[in-house]
Amino acid sequence: MLRKRDLEECHVLFELMSHPDVFPFVRQKAYSYEEYLFLTKQTMEAEDQGELISRTILDEWQNPIGTINLFDISDNTGFLGTWLGKPYHGLGYNRPAKEQFFSELFYELNIESVIMKINSKNTRSQKAAEKLPYVVSANDTRKTLLEKLNNNGNNYFLYEIPKDLYTLHSLRSSAIEENQDDRLEA
Repeated sequence: MLRKRDLEECHVLFELMSHPDVFPFVRQKAYSYEEYLFLTKQTMEAEDQGELISRTILDEWQNPIGTINLFDISDNTGFLGTWLGKPYHGLGYNRPAKEQFFSELFYELNIESVIMKINSKNTRSQKAAEKLPYVVSANDTRKTLLEKLNNNGNNYFLYEIPKDLYTLHSLRSSAIEENQDDRLEA
């Protein structure tokens, strides 16, 4: 469902990102295919230098449908940036992509916390974040950061995924699956 970024997928991703329901909420905006190609190359180089982590989200046929990124990594914490192309909204790709990404971040890359900064106008992303059982509101716990982000007229909400809460969710989910498997075998 995820793979490292590749320049060959830029044309498809640029077309998906350009949709008016997607473009306003994308962090790395490109106004032409050439600019998107350049930004993707910069992203790949920044990942090689440990500045960010970026993956392409794939559908079940391995077609690129969006991206998921961890930006501004500092003290084992970073900001999540995710987008899916409009044809893939509401089809169930968001949650499994996030869970695969979080597993890689927390258990392979030693990230301790992921922060989501969501524009108050982006109700789709707010609802998606609030559905995740391992997400907590960070408006109060990271008040200084929120004030800094909203200082220049923006209006963001902060959410956080701490590694320990994600791990607890993963362990509970595994236990529930094992119990269901045991019942099916009995």
